[in-house]
Amino acid sequence: MSGKLDLTGACKPLADIFASASEREEQRKAAVAKRIIDIEIDRIDDFPDHPFHVRDDDDMMQLVESIREHGVLTPATVTRKASEHYEMISGHRRKHACQLAGLTVIPCEIVELSHDDAVLRMVESNFQRSEILPSEKAFAYKMRLDALKRKAGRVSEKELGSNGAQLTGQRSSEQLASQSGESAAQIKRYVRLTFLLPELLKMVDTRQLGFRPAVELSYLTADEQAWLLDSIRSEKVYPTMAQAGKIRRFSASGNLNSDVLLSILMESKPQTTGSYKLPRAKFAHYFKEDAKPEEIEDTIEKALKLYFGVEAYKH
Repeated sequence: MSGKLDLTGACKPLADIFASASEREEQRKAAVAKRIIDIEIDRIDDFPDHPFHVRDDDDMMQLVESIREHGVLTPATVTRKASEHYEMISGHRRKHACQLAGLTVIPCEIVELSHDDAVLRMVESNFQRSEILPSEKAFAYKMRLDALKRKAGRVSEKELGSNGAQLTGQRSSEQLASQSGESAAQIKRYVRLTFLLPELLKMVDTRQLGFRPAVELSYLTADEQAWLLDSIRSEKVYPTMAQAGKIRRFSASGNLNSDVLLSILMESKPQTTGSYKLPRAKFAHYFKEDAKPEEIEDTIEKALKLYFGVEAYKH
């Protein structure tokens, strides 16, 4: 028996343990590269109920040109499905850009994930976008929150995000708040938007309807929201925060109807633009039903001049 110790077998694991961060990153990339293959685009299905829109905007056109010149620099992420098909987790915009660029395949990393883990990965990857609409955020938060609830709060370290905070034992909303950087209360507000009629939610995206008023209005029934939508369209006015809160209180007490809603909506608002909207009910009985708007405006102007005197307009 030799008195020498053979350390060659022990050196390799020690080398791995003390490998630099850059070396470990290279090892990770090499492992990922083994799972990357080119997949036909028509074999990749979109993620079910994907909450993020793919828009043909300037950013998309820039992405198309980049892919034409350099190819797809970051592979998409997919999971396997039956019948040799795949499901997209991350890369919906890249997939669409490849189609616009005339490509038939896209490089993909294939991962094996449960449905809930796939939801978490999909939402997290899409939150890296430069612009996210309120509606996208609302449904994304809802999907992620539902996934966390199904996982019963047992979130692995891989899913914690960059801060690495220990979330075990927290409520799902608190876990999501820790991961997203937004308060649990703000996340709840976003999720409430998913209860709005699609037409009202679109008004939030286009900034016609304020975020906080929209949250208040999300507590209305579908019929009450339909009344609101009709009033907005007919009168071209949008509820303020105070009005939205008042409408919600009438709804909660069971005293809201279309007439009450319209009267609240037509209440005087703070003067901000130098214009003033006079409710039609205030003057309709002075004019014929077929009176044109310009005739009504002209008559009102003449009546004001007569009431105040022409000199009043010189001040």
